Amino acid sequence: MPELPEVETVKRGIIELVGEKSYLKKVELMRQDLRFPIPPDLVRRFKNVEISNITRRAKYLMFHTPKGVLISHLGMTGTWREKEKGEKLRTHDHVLMHLKERILVYNDPRRFGSFEYCESENLDSFVRFKHLGPEPLDEEEFNLEYLWQKSRKKEIPIKNFIMDQKVVVGVGNIYAAEALFLSAIKPTRKTKSITKKEMESLIVNIRMVLESAIEAGGSSISDFKQAGGESGYFQNHFNVYGREAEDCFVCSAKIKNISIGGRSSFYCSRCQL
Repeated sequence: MPELPEVETVKRGIIELVGEKSYLKKVELMRQDLRFPIPPDLVRRFKNVEISNITRRAKYLMFHTPKGVLISHLGMTGTWREKEKGEKLRTHDHVLMHLKERILVYNDPRRFGSFEYCESENLDSFVRFKHLGPEPLDEEEFNLEYLWQKSRKKEIPIKNFIMDQKVVVGVGNIYAAEALFLSAIKPTRKTKSITKKEMESLIVNIRMVLESAIEAGGSSISDFKQAGGESGYFQNHFNVYGREAEDCFVCSAKIKNISIGGRSSFYCSRCQL
């Protein structure tokens, strides 16, 4: 499933195609539902409106207009592209956004994505957002004091803790594994055992891993594609993720893979304690 770097990459790709501000003539639906039913008045509401900004919250894309915010989630296999002139629609093209000079197409083979909307002033209380933690790249909200207070008395593995969307959004399985490796923290460590110095290092490395992944256009290990169809290449820089039984780049010990919370968890038993 696309994580924060992939969705941020898609957001930037769409902005590169259409600009932060554009004119939305209409939304065209090829079907009435994806993961959830698409609100029946969405098409009427977002007709002939200015898009004043395109932003991201967690794994959601948001198109801001005077008539509210159009909110899209990529699900597991959702992609955006610009429809070429004369191009016929492809299988699984489900939503078309007709802009002034181009058409954006949302394609989603597994249909786990979503399209919803919210009044601009109610975004913080929107059903998909109200329980979310801070953005990991927001230094004011996601800081040492915040994470330290959240982590005290927590008995769960540190990997599960930093992947909890109520604690911080967007730190998926890949990026949790990589940040923990760079912080020399074993993923099974109880959260309450992490020292303040280790927590500070973890925050720094979460940001660094996410920023590096964004710079690389995300990780294309399955169905993810950037807006426009290109693959990301952060997977070429994995230290531990997907490298079971391979040599650690730091100490040459074999990378291990265990299951934590039903997810594959890669780590180096010599570097991570």
